[in-house]
Amino acid sequence: MEKKSFHMPTAYTILFLLIILVAIATWLIPAGAYDYVDGVPVAGSYHLTEANPQGVGAVLKAAFSGFFDAVDVCVFILMVGGFLGVVMKTGAVDAGVAHTIRLLGGREKWLIPILMVLFGLGGTTYGMWEETMAFYPLLLPVFLAAGYDAVVGISVILLGAGAGVISSTVNPFATGIAAGFAGVSLGEGLLLRAIQWVVFEGAAIWFVMAYAAKVKKNPSRSVVGVGAGKIHVSMEEGVPFTARRKAIMAVFTLVFLIMIYGVIPFDEMGLPLPALGWWFPELSALFLVGGIVVGLMDRMSEAEIADTFVAGCADLLGVAFIIGISRGITVLMNDGGITDTVLHWGEQALAGAGPVSFVLLVYLIYLPLTILIPSSSGLATLSIPIIAPLGRFAGVGGDLVVTAFQSASGLVNIITPTAAVVMGALALGHVPYDRWVKYVWKLILYFLLLTMAFLVIGAIMA
Repeated sequence: MEKKSFHMPTAYTILFLLIILVAIATWLIPAGAYDYVDGVPVAGSYHLTEANPQGVGAVLKAAFSGFFDAVDVCVFILMVGGFLGVVMKTGAVDAGVAHTIRLLGGREKWLIPILMVLFGLGGTTYGMWEETMAFYPLLLPVFLAAGYDAVVGISVILLGAGAGVISSTVNPFATGIAAGFAGVSLGEGLLLRAIQWVVFEGAAIWFVMAYAAKVKKNPSRSVVGVGAGKIHVSMEEGVPFTARRKAIMAVFTLVFLIMIYGVIPFDEMGLPLPALGWWFPELSALFLVGGIVVGLMDRMSEAEIADTFVAGCADLLGVAFIIGISRGITVLMNDGGITDTVLHWGEQALAGAGPVSFVLLVYLIYLPLTILIPSSSGLATLSIPIIAPLGRFAGVGGDLVVTAFQSASGLVNIITPTAAVVMGALALGHVPYDRWVKYVWKLILYFLLLTMAFLVIGAIMA
């Protein structure tokens, strides 16, 4: 009798198992809370509260609560899907990708460092992360057509931006919020973080290029198989790159450029450019309008544009489901009253430590905290007001606490199944989660050790 081999559960099953584990934790971990002033926890104010263990009903409702909490992101993903559905139907992407590959003439590998640096700059300056979801359907066909696998396409975006987020220099959503709560300026610790970004981005580029070269030379060494993924461009289709398709690709590119400009907080970064202050509602509207414009340019009928847009939304519905379910884990923790208790345990572990041991403990404590609270801005708001004052007693400046926090948060968020971006990207590339872990674990270890070295140097030099 043939033995059945083990197959990794789908992303949905993994997330539901995590929801069940968190629900069990609410029965075992005592409920507690800090006193809050203007939404910020007060250090030393932790106290036990009435237990609120989460039962079967809460587990079943967690995913739906997550949808309500992440509805803006989910709608954005659907609008991106609709926009891409219209653009793909025009044939402009197929023709554009084929044309690009022909122009590169075997030099496709240089797309990897160029794009990773661009995504890394977005990650380190303004925390480009959720917005990267729009780029996966755009770039996956390019790398698949060039003879790489889906993992390469995902890595260019996820690891490129991820290395930038880990070493955020002036990212207002993580570094800025954390620095404010730590009582330091955004410029303090900037040199250390800038050097960290150069080292980390270089390491990520080396890692991805080495894997890409291996797959290009021997496709059987791919962790998923070349061509894996729903989106594929056949170089033999010979779709002509007509003037109309060139114009459509120009509009296509313009939509993404407008998206990037719209979300950059120029005012908070001290740059003399008008900030639009856009977020998911505005970005969703941008992609809706972009889809309509492209459909009209391709002379589609009103009914054809509507049907194609809706079909495109349906293609990314699974990604929206994953994002909603992953957000449900945090909702369940908060409802069970254990978030502040876990944070309090970290506060107790840090008491009385010296500078080097303190900053390393802060970093290590933030690793599991990030799994439970993937939002960097949310985690900063909850924890920095408690951790930063402890650092002063240990002789550690607030800037180093901020660096430890964001490095841990950024590292975990490129591998944890509770990160919506990770699970969404893998779903788009049809890459099983276990294959991603098998591929990326060595780079995670490099980043972990490098960060600890940077923190020790920072603590010694303080």
